[in-house]
Amino acid sequence: MKKQAAFWTAVLLMIPLLAGCGDSGSANPVKWVSTCYAENDPGAGGLPKVFMTSDISPEGLMAVYEALDRPAEGRTGIKIHMGEPGNSNYISPDLIKDLVISVDGTFIDSNTYYGGTRTNTEAHLQAAKDHGFTYAPIDILDAEGEIRLPVEDGTHMQEAIVGSHYSDYDSIICISHFKGHSMAGFGGTFKNIGVGISSVNGKKAIHDEPGGAFFSTKGDAFLEKIVEAAKAVIDDKGEKMVYINVVNNLSVDCDCDPDPAKSKMSDIGILASLDPVALDKACVDLIYAAPEKERKDMVRRIKSKNGLHLLEYAEKLGLGSQKYVLVNLDD
Repeated sequence: MKKQAAFWTAVLLMIPLLAGCGDSGSANPVKWVSTCYAENDPGAGGLPKVFMTSDISPEGLMAVYEALDRPAEGRTGIKIHMGEPGNSNYISPDLIKDLVISVDGTFIDSNTYYGGTRTNTEAHLQAAKDHGFTYAPIDILDAEGEIRLPVEDGTHMQEAIVGSHYSDYDSIICISHFKGHSMAGFGGTFKNIGVGISSVNGKKAIHDEPGGAFFSTKGDAFLEKIVEAAKAVIDDKGEKMVYINVVNNLSVDCDCDPDPAKSKMSDIGILASLDPVALDKACVDLIYAAPEKERKDMVRRIKSKNGLHLLEYAEKLGLGSQKYVLVNLDD
């Protein structure tokens, strides 16, 4: 654990030095990291902050949350993926317990469209309980219908369809397991919000072309639909949302896969931001900055799905910045 923390501390110290050298995904190691800045860098003014710790523990999670300085108010939903039965990569309920209890939070998610075990509320609740999410209420948002949120400036969608219980929550803490994904390249904050909060019919609108077959939306169009659905939620909740990514168990497959590929990467840490674009981009950058032997499968998965387009599109729609200040809380 100490060696792992020392390695990522070294990486964090290098990132500001490599800033501006090129795009993520370059074969040149000097170009793995996108433009980001240390806190005292003159180029950091006005950029969003991404807080990070390599301490993947309840204390580390509380540290990044408190660094955001945006405490949850009112009834608080904890948006989390509670894991498909058979998958063990999902975020540990013990890791987030202190935070959830401190805000009197309720676990929230919606039923699945792809099939699997969590396609209906009863089975979804059972899976969540079996995985240890038992110390706080669990609310399946689309258990009793759905509502629609407008999508402003979208290319593909005019509305996002979310569970009717969504409107019961004043604040949302989005806690995402950052990992690979078979269709999006990677899954992080945007996947957890855009697809995760959408009802079954909302997921169908993301995955299927109008009048098209099951899962007929592919490529950049799929990535853009994820962003548009997430935008509806982010625009609606505004400053009542915060974003946390746990970057561990870095399989190329998502937590909805009952038999995911094993991770070949070391765990990285916990990151948090008030800017969802900056947060997901920082996670991608740290993966690209890892040793080539470790990162190659994850990088190949992201590139194969043009996953970075998701961040480009989210930035284009005004949801955040791909440039950010990286703040290492381990210093």
